[in-house]
Amino acid sequence: MNSHVLVLNSGSSSIKYQLLNLADGSVVAAGLAERIGESGGHFRHTWNDHRIALDVDLPDHDTAMRRILAAFDEEGPDLTGISLAAIGHRVVHGGDEFSAPTLITDKVCDTIDRLSALAPLHNPANLAGIRTARSLFTDIPHVAVFDTAFHATMPEAAYTYAVPDSWRTEHGVRRYGFHGTSHSYVAGKAAGELRAEPGDVNLITLHLGNGASACAVRAGRSVDTSMGLTPLEGLVMGTRSGDLDPAILMHMHRSAGLSSAELDDALNHDSGLRGLAGENDMRRLRERAEAGDRRAALAREVYCHRIRKYLGAYLVELGHVDGIVFTGGVGENDAGIRRMSLAGLRDLGIVVDDERNARGDTWISTRGSGIAVLVIPTNEELEIARQALSVAQTASTFHDGI
Repeated sequence: MNSHVLVLNSGSSSIKYQLLNLADGSVVAAGLAERIGESGGHFRHTWNDHRIALDVDLPDHDTAMRRILAAFDEEGPDLTGISLAAIGHRVVHGGDEFSAPTLITDKVCDTIDRLSALAPLHNPANLAGIRTARSLFTDIPHVAVFDTAFHATMPEAAYTYAVPDSWRTEHGVRRYGFHGTSHSYVAGKAAGELRAEPGDVNLITLHLGNGASACAVRAGRSVDTSMGLTPLEGLVMGTRSGDLDPAILMHMHRSAGLSSAELDDALNHDSGLRGLAGENDMRRLRERAEAGDRRAALAREVYCHRIRKYLGAYLVELGHVDGIVFTGGVGENDAGIRRMSLAGLRDLGIVVDDERNARGDTWISTRGSGIAVLVIPTNEELEIARQALSVAQTASTFHDGI
């Protein structure tokens, strides 16, 4: 059975890709086309010991996708010889329409396009990649894997905002949540570390990177998450504010005359760590804080304070928690953030071993900790590939049975 899947993550100005062999979970080839539609386009492709890096003009997603195919043809591996089983596409927002990975049709594309109102920075770019790939790979199943899908199991009380009824019923205002592919992947891996089935454990998963979110997982299912209608709500992020009093928007409109577009831009691109300390690279902020820079130190303190608030809320919501999982670029690599986020929680059964934490072990809690604390690298591409292959195989079985 063919087990090769090409995973495409199409952003507004980039396309990341991986070719995976799900027989052993290995990455066969990977690459990135970036600065699409901008000056100074760049492309890189890696396969075995072969690596190319080119400065190229990438005026649109179609050009970028053709550059990717040319790299496979010229450098390898030969996609024709591999016979892809599926192409998996990351799509940020599935709204109420998609609660599982979905075989892509023209109708599905139209729905993703309509949902762009909920994710104007993400869904149009995701769709551009899908349409280009479908035009180039016409005989291969294309599957959309949605960031929001894992959170479709949230109970109504968790996803409902206390806003006017017309906002909810006519404009789709509710909590959707994001990073679902990452939360799903690490929750499954954490259950394995705990030598249990996913349905037998409760977890709090923390995806910490430039984007950051927390998720309460009960018996393998998301029951609450920190991001909301958009990826702006929740934890402090690289350039996003996370939670704030909504009246701040009206105040800044009245006080500073900021328009809705200016407010949107400020909260998404000039807030978070960048707003607190002037930059959003946590590695640089750690260096600055260690050198005595108070702004950098405060940014890290605020970041961890928000994490602790969500930890406390989810500990109460879940009632019993078996493990806390750190993942994402910051969660996997910043021992100081992990230590600060969990400091002083011994009475709640959370005790971090400083030596294990400093080494970045998988288990960083002490033997006597009532709640396991784990560091698990996320692998969203592998999760997308698995889901895409499953849908493609199901579709093939159904078609063969007709």
